[in-house]
Amino acid sequence: MAELLKVHGSMNQFFILDQDELTSPLNDEQLTALAIQLCDENHHILGGADGLLVVDHGTHKGVRGRMQVVNADGSRASMCGNGLRTVSRYLSDKYGEDEFVVQTAKVDLRVRRQPELAPGVPAFAVEISPVSFTAESLPFTNLGHQRLLATAVPELAPRLHFTALSIPNPHLISFVSEEVQNGSTLGQLGTFLNGANPYFPEGVNVNFAHIDGDSQLFVRTFERGVGFTNACGTGMSATSLALVLTHPDVGHFDTPIKVFNPGGMVKTIVHHDHHRYWVELIGNATVTAHVTVDEKLLKSARFTAKDVRIEPTNEQDSYDHFVETVAAQRQK
Repeated sequence: MAELLKVHGSMNQFFILDQDELTSPLNDEQLTALAIQLCDENHHILGGADGLLVVDHGTHKGVRGRMQVVNADGSRASMCGNGLRTVSRYLSDKYGEDEFVVQTAKVDLRVRRQPELAPGVPAFAVEISPVSFTAESLPFTNLGHQRLLATAVPELAPRLHFTALSIPNPHLISFVSEEVQNGSTLGQLGTFLNGANPYFPEGVNVNFAHIDGDSQLFVRTFERGVGFTNACGTGMSATSLALVLTHPDVGHFDTPIKVFNPGGMVKTIVHHDHHRYWVELIGNATVTAHVTVDEKLLKSARFTAKDVRIEPTNEQDSYDHFVETVAAQRQK
């Protein structure tokens, strides 16, 4: 039998699959098919998810494990900050370690267990890096600029200014009013830039952020390969870095920033040292259910809800209470 975990970071929902616990690992084609099946909200296994997080032992020394990210549409992401927190918790519980390094597609990242955000809400801090502002790293083209940093880009939207950076996933960020944030522009722009378009040929994550006050944001993200999501870890990290660089009156280095999102709240800390930027992302790592399925069915990606055994945890109740408290904090 094989076990999956249903998890979330800021209600960014995932299934975790540990390939080291299988008799033999799934190949890339099988992982793609499995992700598409599991993430489909109509498949009736715990309401679907935003992605599949694949864990194994890593390919070089110095790491506790490796994380691969398969999006809901079967595409791959370089990194996932919310997902990394949940994988970090899984590896921490598995090996009894509270601080270690996780291998991701492009870089090895430091992670460490944090005090609970609230009773019953485990938390982890994870490194989000590397950062690049070059057009080639995203990539983007045909916008009349080699770098976007609080830049007016009429090709994308009138009267909005954009910052673009990879961290390492590509992100486009605009600081907007609450009216614009809650309007139709984000969905329209995200859909356009993640289809065939002349500006971001490989797509891009689009973040609209409202500045609530000093060191406080609310971020909504249209995620590449997913669509609207409750939260995007690299998106909140990229937006925090953009805040510090373009709004130094309310965004500060080495200072916690509260980042609210539709799924709750995280904290970020933006650092600049040794001529490099990196962001520390601190938030929940919640396990909502254990799912057991026959390994052969798992590899076929043809199982249904009646073929699995689901054992829910009580952690979601604790997280819901935390979110209620967080919502009250933002209203103050």
